[in-house]
Formats: sequence, structure tokens, C-alpha cells
Amino acid sequence: MSLWLKAGVALLLLFASQFHFWNRLSSGSIFAPEFPRSVVILFNWAFAAIVLLAMLQLLLDIGTLATAILRRSTTAAPDGLRYAIAGLAALISAIGVSNALRVPPVKDVAVTITGLPPRFEGYRILQLTDLHISRLFPARWAKAVVTRANAAGTDLIVVTGDFIDGSVAMRRADVAPLRALRAPDGVYAIPGNHEYFFDYAAWMRHLDGLGFRMLPNSHAVLSRDDAQLVLAGLTDLSAPSVGQPGPNLDSALRGAPAGAPILLLDHQPRNARNAAAHGVALQLSGHTHGGVAPGFDRLFARANGGFVSGRYDVAGMTLYVGNGTGLWPGFAVRLGRPSEMTRFTLHAAGPDLNPRAPASSDRP
Repeated sequence: MSLWLKAGVALLLLFASQFHFWNRLSSGSIFAPEFPRSVVILFNWAFAAIVLLAMLQLLLDIGTLATAILRRSTTAAPDGLRYAIAGLAALISAIGVSNALRVPPVKDVAVTITGLPPRFEGYRILQLTDLHISRLFPARWAKAVVTRANAAGTDLIVVTGDFIDGSVAMRRADVAPLRALRAPDGVYAIPGNHEYFFDYAAWMRHLDGLGFRMLPNSHAVLSRDDAQLVLAGLTDLSAPSVGQPGPNLDSALRGAPAGAPILLLDHQPRNARNAAAHGVALQLSGHTHGGVAPGFDRLFARANGGFVSGRYDVAGMTLYVGNGTGLWPGFAVRLGRPSEMTRFTLHAAGPDLNPRAPASSDRP
């Protein structure tokens, strides 16, 4: 490559590597890139390609070094091989961004709950989580999600946080389609950590105005004649950092009817063991985005109590960590961790099952 071509490519890579700095300049926050959607898509592709290329280069250099040691002579990777891994990184990044942008399908999960009242046998709940409505996931995408969610035919819809990236003023039009979410027993939600990044109080008022029944450290009782389920919700672990009340399960369950199975909405899954100790039957969480890709999920696991994606048995409680319906627009890549909206069907557990029996092993 000529010197001028090298310099041009280097400048382009340097420019793309500062994606989050440009985000801050565009909106005041690294979490809300306020560029045209096509530009945000291009930035995500280029940034992810740089990350993947760095990883592939390291692997290639380790292999080259090992070869040199074994041969006891100087060796170098062919230029063609380095160009090939650059092309591979660009291709994988394009696939990952494309996967992230889709409107996810409905994924079905059956959950058995000991003590589930017969009137709630077959009860269906749709979970949306980590919508991250933004310039990358705008009103058109949100409307398609709402259409698919309403067509899922569930009794209840819940949203387990991270609705947005941006202020109410930035996202007012983009979140407007969420007003059309409908379910016979209503639409309930909790905040995620991103709501606290953009004026929590303003977003709680706005979401309430869109028809969501917010459950910050509180609960609602779902009834079928004299049968009851408790639906509880928590604030996010990041709340105290901005002067808001942190999650408090005791407060959330205060006054709940004794003996009714408890379903818990908690954006972050890391405190699932505490929820199990409080007698929660089913916890729905998000936050991790499923770990984004194999390998990356181990980084997410360390920060989330070992819980990253899918179903876990936690001391007899079922924990489900959704991969996310959308994705943070600052690293919108999915490889092997598909987005989802999840439809849960509740069934009564057999009489021989003890919901408080210790799990043989929690999934790492």
C-alpha cells in the first residue's frame, strides 16, 4: 500500500474508533447518537469491524509467534492473510449489525409454577425488554414491534426496562407507537438503567402518559375470580447514583396477598438469588442483551451474577434473562444471541416439585 493510502485508511479507522466521542458531541451523551439512522448504522458497522479486526489480528500474531518459536526462526504472516482477516471482520460486523436491526420474532417459553391457581393455567405473558428506542430504533421500528406484540395474543404485556436512549424531547415521536400496546390485563413496566441517564422523573411521567403502569418497588394483583397472581417490579440498581430509590423487594411486596404466586420484573438479573429467597416464582430480566456474542457473554456474566441469557433455575425459582428486543445503539451487533420478544405460558407444577429446593447447579 502506498503511504497516502495507508494514511487515509488510518484516518478513517481513527475517526470510526471515536464513535462514542462523536455521540457525546451530537447529544451530550455517549448513549444517544443523534445522527441520521444511516450514519448510526455505518458507525456501528465500522466500530464493530475495528473491534473484531483487533481480536483477529491478536489471534494471528499469537499464531505467528508460536510458529516462529516452534521453527526457531523468524517468520511473518503473509500480507494476503492480513487482508483476508480484515475482510472477514468487515463481513462479520455487517452480519452482526443486520441481526441487531431486525424486528424480533416471538419466542415461546413454558414455565411451571408450584401453587399456580387453576384459573391461571395457560396464562400468557409477553416480555419486551431493552427496546433502546433511538435514532437506530425509531418510530417505524417501534410500530412494527407493537404490531407483532399485539398479535401475540397474550393476557399481559410487560416491559423490563431500557425503553430509550435520549431525552423525552429527543424521543417523543419515536416512543409514540408504544401507546398502542394492548393486552386484556394491561401493560406493566419497570425502569432500566438507561431511563436514569436521561431525566428519570420526566420519563416516568411520559411513560405513564403512554399507558404503561409503572411498578417501581411496587406490585399489582392480577385476579381471575378469587384466584390471584402478584406482579411486582423493582427500580434499577443504578438508581441511587442519581439520587433515586434503589431496588427494594420488601417494599415491592408489602401488602401483597399471602399465598399468591409472585412474578417479579427486575431489569438486572444479578440479584436473582435474593428474589428466590423471598419466594418469587418467576423473575423476568434483561439488561445483558444476551451477551451480544459468544465469548463476550463471559464478560457480561461477571457483572450479572453469572446470568446472561435464557432460562435459569435459581433455588427453585425460574429466572429468565431476555436477550433484548432492541439494543444499545452504541454497539448494535448480534452474533449468535438473537433479539427476541418472549411469550411465557404458565402451567401448574406437579405436586412432587418443591419450588424452594436448592438447584443442583445454577447455569454459569
